Amino acid sequence: MSGNIQLLSDTLAAARAEDRAALIAYLPAGFPTVDGGIAAVKAVFDGGADVVEVGLPHSDPVLDGPVIQTADDIALRGGVKIADVMRTVREAHEATGKPVLVMTYWNPIDRYGIERFTTELAEAGGAGCILPDLPVEESAVWREHAEKHGLATVFVVAPSSRDERLAKITAVGTGFVYAASLMGVTGTRVSVGVEAQELVGRTRATTGLPVCVGLGVSNAEQAAEVAGFADGVIVGSAFVKRMLEAPDEAAGLVAVRELASELAAGVRKR
Repeated sequence: MSGNIQLLSDTLAAARAEDRAALIAYLPAGFPTVDGGIAAVKAVFDGGADVVEVGLPHSDPVLDGPVIQTADDIALRGGVKIADVMRTVREAHEATGKPVLVMTYWNPIDRYGIERFTTELAEAGGAGCILPDLPVEESAVWREHAEKHGLATVFVVAPSSRDERLAKITAVGTGFVYAASLMGVTGTRVSVGVEAQELVGRTRATTGLPVCVGLGVSNAEQAAEVAGFADGVIVGSAFVKRMLEAPDEAAGLVAVRELASELAAGVRKR
């Protein structure tokens, strides 16, 4: 069975045809429970997300902030496994018909087996993988299997990436390019936005792939700002925070659906 890279490409193209950025949400599998995580993904789709990234919880998520680390810890203590990640992808995609990717560090795939992982992800209806710590120079075997199974390989670029490096990454990536501002902290959103806008411009000079930005966006105004220069707005911690702060799972689902609705309106106001 082939994966859904084409659905991902078509979804991003449809957003562009509507003269707006796509809304891409991130939620970790197994949080607050496996069933609760699946319901949360469905809720953000219901609220207006175009694409969802399902995180594979990791014990040492070096690129994730404290909010996502907290959620990953809850999921891992709950015993989440790769089979649960695949189930999350399958049930969310079957329920909505929308593209679902997995975001994961490389080590779990390497241990699980590349062929096994790509086969199962394609069978689950997955659209591809975001691999933030896989060097492009070491990605050939992964990319071969991903292409065979109809899965996108999304690489991450940062403001520190030089132009030659950007070109090397975008030459082999598929689906979209994940432009991450790793320089930003709370209180520096304006300057980080300028940095991200420059990164998007430099990345677009090397590729025709959509360039989607993860910037710590948490409200409709920020979503509109990023949508003014990016093809997609990626939101993760804000969704996870809503779930963490909710008094119970039902309230958490309402909260993430409402946030998705607000952000979906934001990307349409750019």
